[in-house]
Amino acid sequence: MIWSVAVAAYMLAIANRASLSAVGVDAAERFHADAATLSLFAVVQLGVYGGMQIPVGVLLDRYGSRPIMAIGIVLMALGQLVMALSPSIGIALVARVLLGAGDAAVFPAALRLVATWFPAQRGPLMMQLTGQLGQLGQLVALVPVAALLHATSWTITFGSIAGLGILFAVLVWALVRNRPPERTADVTVNTDTGVVQVVTSSIDTAVGIRAAWAHPGTRLAFWSHFTTPFAGTAFVLLWGMPFLTAGEGQPTTVAAGLLSLFVIGGMLVGPVLGELSRRIPTRRSLALVLPTVAVQLAAWLIVIAWPGLAPVWLLVVLVLALAVGGPASMIAFDHARTHNPAHRLSTATGLTNAGGFLAALIAIFLIGLMLDLQGAGSPDTYSLDAFRLAFLTQVPLWLLGAVMIVIERKRTRIRIGLDPERRRRG
Repeated sequence: MIWSVAVAAYMLAIANRASLSAVGVDAAERFHADAATLSLFAVVQLGVYGGMQIPVGVLLDRYGSRPIMAIGIVLMALGQLVMALSPSIGIALVARVLLGAGDAAVFPAALRLVATWFPAQRGPLMMQLTGQLGQLGQLVALVPVAALLHATSWTITFGSIAGLGILFAVLVWALVRNRPPERTADVTVNTDTGVVQVVTSSIDTAVGIRAAWAHPGTRLAFWSHFTTPFAGTAFVLLWGMPFLTAGEGQPTTVAAGLLSLFVIGGMLVGPVLGELSRRIPTRRSLALVLPTVAVQLAAWLIVIAWPGLAPVWLLVVLVLALAVGGPASMIAFDHARTHNPAHRLSTATGLTNAGGFLAALIAIFLIGLMLDLQGAGSPDTYSLDAFRLAFLTQVPLWLLGAVMIVIERKRTRIRIGLDPERRRRG
């Protein structure tokens, strides 16, 4: 029951996060925004989300999931209320700040509940299920939010989302519990020393952050999450609908169907990757993470190089390739959970989660900037050639992430004794 409530809260967080993407053209017209300004909405939201990951992780380690998740949902509701009433871009950006801050709390809190309430051997599968079921929130944002906006008004639509958030905050507070009733405190086994200890709230925060980042397994988790989901996030959160409609000339219904396929594809792949991750824990990066990166890169390059408009079947391939990035990114949290004791689990999770959204906000901003530099910064001037060059800005992020995954994987294997330590020359 607790897990179901947490997943439902995460679905709401995803719906809030993606609420602007489904009505991006309407937002551009309402606020008279060009491409760079429109991307700024997503960049601000993701920047706050990423920046809040470490503070949220520390607070989760100190107070548990229940209060942090409830407060996060209230902040999202407040952000949507401000968005509903915002008369200008400046006020709307404040709304996205509140939304990003609240969103930052929900997913790490849900992952902590998985780690607390389920046995370790079920962790990879439960984390995949949590992540992929939560993505159903994108379908809520994609169809009902857009339909409600076109049937009513901007204020009613975003005000309704805010009201739904308050109801969910009450539900979380009423039903979620930090830990099983037979446990009065979190008990952890230090993965380096084997010492068993009872976790208290007096653990030094700075020490916890430094200790989590000092382990190469946490850095491997960070770069795995940096590299795998950002292209899909940028596509679904903001630039997918304009690319498919204004760039590739697809009808809105087809574009909406392709974005829905992104969610469905991720949900189908997620449990498979979760089970594979459980079965091959020492080969996850080479067998699962890096191939996912290669598939996404290849799919985008083929679409960009295709002469003329891409056929629908190729767009389906692109969307499915991007959809695999979400489930693959969940493997990063397996790394964080495996290599960190419980008293810094959420801190390590926050560091890991920040990676993907740092990459996503960089990608979203660069795509919008590249469109503006080509004079294609508004819905009236979007073009396929401009989008092609803009999406090429993702390539350096993939290459950087892949190199760092290889480096940190080697360091992690040396740290845990799977590979011999390198001998120094001379």
